[in-house]
Amino acid sequence: MRRAFLIHLLTALGLLLSSHAGAQQRMLAIAAGNTGGVYYPLAGGLAALLTKNVPGWQVTAEVTGGSVDNLRLVGAGRADLAFTMADAAWDAYSGRDKFKGKPQAVRTLMVLYPNRMHVVTVEGAGIASMADLKGRRVSVGAPGSATELMGTRVLEAYGIAEAVKRERLGINESVNAMKDRKIDAFLWAGGLPTAGIMDLAATPGVKLRLIDHAAAVDAMNKKYGPLYVKSRVPAKTYTAQDKDVPIAIVWNLLVANASMSDDDAYRVVKNLVENKPALIAVHKEAEQFGVENQSGGGSPIPFHPGAIRYFAERGIKLK
Repeated sequence: MRRAFLIHLLTALGLLLSSHAGAQQRMLAIAAGNTGGVYYPLAGGLAALLTKNVPGWQVTAEVTGGSVDNLRLVGAGRADLAFTMADAAWDAYSGRDKFKGKPQAVRTLMVLYPNRMHVVTVEGAGIASMADLKGRRVSVGAPGSATELMGTRVLEAYGIAEAVKRERLGINESVNAMKDRKIDAFLWAGGLPTAGIMDLAATPGVKLRLIDHAAAVDAMNKKYGPLYVKSRVPAKTYTAQDKDVPIAIVWNLLVANASMSDDDAYRVVKNLVENKPALIAVHKEAEQFGVENQSGGGSPIPFHPGAIRYFAERGIKLK
């Protein structure tokens, strides 16, 4: 009887402890992007890192339409963290453009890496410059994506935003449509290299062509603020790309809702910075993650207090 009672007591205690542990488990979501881009693998790597290193956290990466959707999800409390381009974050914070009249309570945790606009076509499509896009079938990015936002601004800068036949496709759909010759070109804002564009460049019978559009930067900054920078896609980034291509870039950010606790924000940033090699193993763009990027004006919105605390410990003063 005594032994049976002891077994029953231990079983009950085990169930109680298990229930308590389950109650302590926190489910967090990272709003990422399309599976063919760079956000998604990086978000998956960060999710695995936080799940491993923060007791009680279970973190997942979620497929989304991109930056604009991500910011709405974080603003509504339906995601805890999000990857986004800085221009979309500025619009969300200030209630402009796609967020007109609906500012979102978002804060920067970390400036990550530069997002590069690609204007992609193939040889034989008859497109050698931005002017050649007039009257052509062009995918400007998925609805709710920062590619669509920035891509539209690039087209505006060249005065051809209303002169193209727009499709609104994500990176994977754009690549497939290009292979099938259903579109003549597409725009994509992402890291280097982007998997979908690598796939297109490696397709038999296809020779990739990236279009120079760096001249758009001055006009974009004049209209929207100092968000964009002239840069390049280095030669050999993609198969058969034999020279550097001048482009426009904007920084990528990791953001959270302003209501996230300072301690949680601190944990996220600490893990991201101090476990950089694990993220580089997921995607080489993580090589550009660094404390030195934080004070260079890459974030047009305020930093979260938890992030400010962490970077202050590393000798970086933010506001």
